[in-house]
Parts: sequence; C-alpha cells; structure tokens
Amino acid sequence: MTTYKRMVLASRPKGEVVPANFRLEEAPVPPLKDGEILIRNHYLSLDPYMRGRMEDTKSYAAPQPIGETMIGATVGEVVESKNPKFAVGDKVLGMFGWAEMGISDGAMLRKLDTTHIPLPAYLGAVGMPGLTAWYGLTQIMQPKEGETIVVSAASGAVGSVVGQLAKLRGCRAVGIAGGKEKCDYVVNELGFDACIDYKAGNLVADLAKATPNGIDAIFENVGGEIFDACLARMNPFGRIALCGLISGYNGEPMVIKNVRVFLTMRLTMRGFIVSEHMDLWPQGLTELGTLVASGKLKFRESIAQGLEAAPEAFIGLLKGKNFGKQLVKLI
Repeated sequence: MTTYKRMVLASRPKGEVVPANFRLEEAPVPPLKDGEILIRNHYLSLDPYMRGRMEDTKSYAAPQPIGETMIGATVGEVVESKNPKFAVGDKVLGMFGWAEMGISDGAMLRKLDTTHIPLPAYLGAVGMPGLTAWYGLTQIMQPKEGETIVVSAASGAVGSVVGQLAKLRGCRAVGIAGGKEKCDYVVNELGFDACIDYKAGNLVADLAKATPNGIDAIFENVGGEIFDACLARMNPFGRIALCGLISGYNGEPMVIKNVRVFLTMRLTMRGFIVSEHMDLWPQGLTELGTLVASGKLKFRESIAQGLEAAPEAFIGLLKGKNFGKQLVKLI
C-alpha cells in the first residue's frame, strides 16, 4: 500500500455528533526511518471518551485537533520493520486512531499474544475497557463478599466486566441497561443477579426490588436520573467509582437531587482516568487475560465494517445502539 485512509475531525459538534463532524482522507504511507515500524491496523476501538475529546474544553487531556486523525486505540500487524524489537507478522496494540495504517518507533507499542486471546479482545475485555472496570472495582469500590454492587451501562464493554469481576469476588451484582434484550444478556449470559431495564419506566421500583439490602458500591457510567436513583439506595460508607457521564455528553444538565445522601450515608465518590494508573496495568491485565483465556470472563462485540462506517458506529455508541464492545473492522 502506498496510501491509506484516515478519518479526521472536520468540525466540533454543536450538541449531538453528526457525520459532517468527520472527514475521510487519503494519505501517503511515508518511508520508514531507522527504528520505525509500519503497522496495518485490523481493528479500531470506539469509546465514549472520544466524545469529550471532540470538545474544546478544559479536561484531563488535550482536545482532539481539527484536521487531525481522530484518536483511538488499534490492534494490527507489523507489515514492515526497521526496529530489531519488532518483526513482520507481530500482532501489536497501539494508538493510531481512526486510520488503516500507523507508524511507531516502538515506544508506545505492545506486542500481543493471540494464542488464547482473540486479537480484538485486546481492545475490550483485555484492554483499556477491561482495565477501567478492573481498576474502578478493585481500587475504588473495593467490594467485600456479600455486598451489593450496581453498574450502569451493564451490557457495555466496561460495565459487563465490572459485574463479572464482582461476581467472582462473591458480590451481588445488579446491572442497569436499556431494553429487555440487553438485560436478558446481562443476567443469563454474564451471570449478574439482576438487571434493570431503565427504558421500562419503573426505575425506582425495579431498583428497590433488585437491591433489597441497599447498595454498597456503584460503578457509574451514565449519570443523570439513573445515578440519582441509585444514590437514594446507598448504604452507609458506600463507594462510588465515577467512570463516565454519557447522559450529559451532548451538554445536557445532570442534576443530582439526592446529594444529601453523600452526607447522611458518608459516601465516597472518586472520578478516575485509567491511563493515569499505568503501574497497576500489569496486575489487571494478568487477571483479565487469564479469565478470558480460561473462558471465565465473557464479552460481546458490535463490529462495523470499514473505516467509512466509523462515524455512524460512533454516533450509535453514544445513543446506546451497540451491544458490548464497539469495534470497527479495518481489514
């Protein structure tokens, strides 16, 4: 290949993301310098955090520049190498964004063993989403056997792992998801004790029924009304891992009416960004990889075909249309 396709940010969204915010471009493949590796990306990860990067606002990371390749994690194969540490055919994880190809000096590139773990799983259950789940659960929620944990967006790439890890630690795991199909999957396939369909219109009553002994810890991905309902069920000294606020990604207000319980129940809430805790990644990846390889940690993927499909798949992800981890297959 002498050229490759990439998707750039054409404009910042005003409210909801639209296809016109992106532009597909063709770029030349530059010649490799000494020490560099050329990678053909096989899969691209789509994640909710990308919505925040599209805004020009102060956050934990710099905004996505206009006219540059959209940020994102990728897995692929080395097709040319001038670096002795990487050989042609090596499978690797990198951050090459919404693009068919990537060039690296090897510094931020990780070799992958696909003997027992499928390549795309390194973008999901054994990648950043899985580690996000693992970190929030083990380091912030710190659940004890017999406690009740609640996770929103429970059928997604992060939430699905949170509940399964909690069950392995002897907890009662309650999920919240949109629609009967997703809730059935969360209970019947992933092994959660219960799952509340927030679209059914009985959120408060259904939550009370599913958490008869209250809630000890929350893994929050959504915010808004769902989070507020969970707060009202919290037990004393409850812990909250604040991972995402997808209900407010388009600028909608996220009012917390039950803020009083932070005082009366002496709650602890901590927001976190998993990339700031690289020292714990080896420990988390070892546990996740072992569980996936042995079939004890299940996951599901929604796969869009081709880079051209990435914008619509991303817009669908923000609206909850995906089922499990959202990927784009590039080859």
